[in-house]
Parts: sequence; C-alpha cells; structure tokens
Amino acid sequence: MSPSRKIIHIDMDCFYAAIEVRDHPELRGEPVAVGGRSSRRGVLTTCNYKAREFGIHSAMPTFQAKQRCPHLIVMPVRSAVYKHESQRIREIFNDYTDLIEPLSLDEAYLDVSHHNRPASAIAKEIRRRIRHTTGLTASAGIAPNKMLAKIASDWRKPNGQFEVKPDQINDFMKDLPVSKIWGVGKKSAARLASFDIHTCGDIQAKQKLELQQHFGKFGTELYELSRGIDFRPVVSNRIRKSMSCERTYATDLTSIEERQEHAAEIFHELTGDLARFKSDRPISKLFVKCKYSDFTRSSIERSGLPFKLDSFQDLLAESYQRRSDPIRLLGLGVRFLDPEAQTRNLQQLEFDWPQ
Repeated sequence: MSPSRKIIHIDMDCFYAAIEVRDHPELRGEPVAVGGRSSRRGVLTTCNYKAREFGIHSAMPTFQAKQRCPHLIVMPVRSAVYKHESQRIREIFNDYTDLIEPLSLDEAYLDVSHHNRPASAIAKEIRRRIRHTTGLTASAGIAPNKMLAKIASDWRKPNGQFEVKPDQINDFMKDLPVSKIWGVGKKSAARLASFDIHTCGDIQAKQKLELQQHFGKFGTELYELSRGIDFRPVVSNRIRKSMSCERTYATDLTSIEERQEHAAEIFHELTGDLARFKSDRPISKLFVKCKYSDFTRSSIERSGLPFKLDSFQDLLAESYQRRSDPIRLLGLGVRFLDPEAQTRNLQQLEFDWPQ
C-alpha cells in the first residue's frame, strides 16, 4: 500500500430523508422516514437521525417503525428526485478527479492522489460545495485506502470529516471492532467472537497460518485488513452486472394469475429502464424473485430465454409450482453477459478453430 494514495469517501447524510426535509420545511425537527407507507406491508428505505433515536433503521417494516415511534412521518420514495440530486453531486466530484467509484446514489470513493493539495482540504471543499448547491450535508473519510476511508467517513457523522494518515493507521486499527472491517458481516463477526476475537488488535495477535486454518482464504484477508492494508483501487465506470424492478404489495398475491398480471406492469417498467440504460451488452439470463409473507425469499433464473413477457411468465409459473405460498414482493430482472467471460469464450473459440 503506497502512502501516496489519497482516497476520499463521501457519504451523504440520510440522503433520501434529508431531501424530503429540505423540500418540505415543515418536517424540520420531526422524525422522518422514506419508504412504503402501508401500515402492514411497507418497508423503510431510510430515515433521518431524529427517527434513529427511536431505534428505527433502514429495511425495517413500517408497522414496526410506527410501533416504536407513533408520530413517525413516512414519505413516499421519489426515485427521480434522488437520482437528479445524485447527478448534481457527481458533477461536483468531476471537478476534482476522473477516478470516481459510486457505491450508490448517496456515496462514492474519489481518488485524488494526483492533487498537490491535501486530501482533507479537497474533502472540505467538496462538502461545502454540496451544501451550497443542494442544501444537503455530507460526511467524508480520508485515508490511504478505500477501507479506511469508508470507516473514517462514519467517525464524524453527520456533516463532518475524519482523516486517517499513514502514520496513524496502527493506532487507529488496534481497538477497532472487527465489524468495521470490509467484508465482515454479522455472521462473520459472530464466528470471530467464538474465537474470542472482537477487535482488529485481537486479529493482529494471531499468526497468519492460524487465521488461514480457521477461516481459509478469508483468514489471509483478515490478517491484512486488520492492519489497515487494502490494495483495492478506485474503479470508475464499474460494469453493471444486472438490472431489476420490484414491487411490494399491500395485499399478498395469492394466485398465479395475480402474479402474472402484476408481472406485466413490472415488465413494462423494466423495459423502460433498459432503454434508458442504453447499453449494447447482451442479456445472459432472466430471473424472477419473490418474497413471501414470512419474509423468506426465493428466485429462479434461466439463460437462453428471449427478453419478452412470455419468458418471465414461464419463470413465474415454474416458481409457483415450486412454492405457491402468498407473496408480498415480486421482482423481474436481467443479468448481463460478463465482458471478460465473453472475451474468454471468443479466445477459446479461436483456439479451437479447425485448421
């Protein structure tokens, strides 16, 4: 890891909810969430900090959130507005670097290693311009690599920034909870805890071979990440692997006819999204996904099917034969052909071409 790398992670503060409060000043100071407003079927996309004081969080069912905070204000999702604001923010990023890796509409990595100015000064200026242009606040993390920058952006939220300099990495990592490491989720953290590993310092106390014996290849990654080592570059123009549209319903869909009727509406939406995507990449697979009333999920996908409604209807029929329980969510999607895989196939064809 070269200490000359200067990575900034910009993370908007409660992006969707902040936009709603900005556009509806009467909501200022109130607990606000964005998502499905149906009392029994809706799910929250995000919420502001006032709502989080009640233990509310993203992906929480709306009815649970309302139980915790009866006066919670739930605003409908306005995707077009959020995309527009995200694009305005991206235009600000473009003034500083071409190496921009968006993670979602509200966060991105920026590699500003080519600048002579301190990365912290650049981050501060970007945040000031975002506030002036959009009326929204952003937090930033600055570090020699992506993992540390993302961790650091949480340190002074909201509307703040924090920098981890190369000579501060050892002290910063020592007491850091393992859950902060890139790639460590709840299950991984629980397994690490079973070995009495709770902090990065605990991992550092283990030999690499011991970590490999217990965790396989991930053990090697843990050995490096716990020391703040992360070689991943900032990758601009990330290749999109799939596209899908889905809907959550206030009333469960119980029959195959209901699923197929709603699938037609979703197919129309997906067709429009693909047209706006303007990609010449071929579609390799079609898939459908369902979420049942008990919140379990299932999906089915097939390659070689033409992109038309009848193909999705056939997949739905197959899915229904497997499990006919009522569903609360239905989604249709496509997976794009991997350009690298396509190249490998062409190279193989050339190699096998008869002489």
